[in-house]
Amino acid sequence: MRKFLIYFLVVAGFVLGLTIPVLAHESRPVFININETDVNLFSVRWQVPPSVPVFNYPSVVLPEACVAVAPERIIPGSGAYERQRSFLCAGGLSGLEVGVSFPVLNPSITTLIRLQLLTGETHTGLLSPKESLWRVPERESVSGVAKEYFGLGFLHILGGYDHLLFLACLILIAATWRRILITVTGFTIAHSITLAMAALGIFRVPIPPVEAVIALSILFLATEIARGRKNSLTWKYPIAVSSSFGLLHGFGFAAVLSQIGLPQTEIPAALLFFNIGVEVGQVLFAAAIIALFLAGMLVFRKLKNRQIPKETILLKVEPPTAYVVGTLASFWMIERVAGFWV
Repeated sequence: MRKFLIYFLVVAGFVLGLTIPVLAHESRPVFININETDVNLFSVRWQVPPSVPVFNYPSVVLPEACVAVAPERIIPGSGAYERQRSFLCAGGLSGLEVGVSFPVLNPSITTLIRLQLLTGETHTGLLSPKESLWRVPERESVSGVAKEYFGLGFLHILGGYDHLLFLACLILIAATWRRILITVTGFTIAHSITLAMAALGIFRVPIPPVEAVIALSILFLATEIARGRKNSLTWKYPIAVSSSFGLLHGFGFAAVLSQIGLPQTEIPAALLFFNIGVEVGQVLFAAAIIALFLAGMLVFRKLKNRQIPKETILLKVEPPTAYVVGTLASFWMIERVAGFWV
């Protein structure tokens, strides 16, 4: 019983370490939309999450050459603090910095900036809570779009704790190198397909139900782990399960990409490199999970002063992992379903 408690605390601490940022911080960003309505004339619209107190509402930072040409206007019916104002920026915004400024401090909220130009170009910047300024690209190009969307995809997957937790469960069930490669590859191919199709508007699905079912997919894997690896559906058919849920998770990735927006002239590059950014983030996370397990296994064997089979260690780790992950996924699912009527 004492050994089981130790394993449970170790696994619970690791999983909670991944999820604490989700519970503690506002997941929605400050959204700033800058639209060029005439030559060098920009309509700036910004939305702040309801969790930000009134005294800490941020303001938009524009270059010194930008002069307001209309009073600030309140956007009604948005359910959040949302304002709009027009500015005349001599020489435009290319190569200059725009951003956000909080009166007190940034309460761990990211900022999403979207700039739409008369040329049809769309540029997107994602600022971490520690960043306040974003430099507008000089002009749209394949290399510029590739770099921008790769970074967006990479940052998104590292902040997508539900997707990462699902991937961690897949790795735990797969167990062997060959099965991990097959399972993760199936998941990657599947969500790449639906990401592209949804981003291009070929398929349209409501996002709230998708997010709820993503939480349900994590709960499903938790029950598979609890039942025993060799008797589970995922153990017998890893590609079928990971691919099926991968199609679903792709719609979740596409929801973020739809908020960011696609460029007008380099859509293939944006889709390709956003997806590559997601995949690189997944590979790094998977490598970290495997390295952590191997390190823990070596420490455990050293403490016991004998060779203990990997399968034996997995059997001890799996039950507490299933309980912790299942509880968290159930909370997410209930919370997201309840959000249908909010």
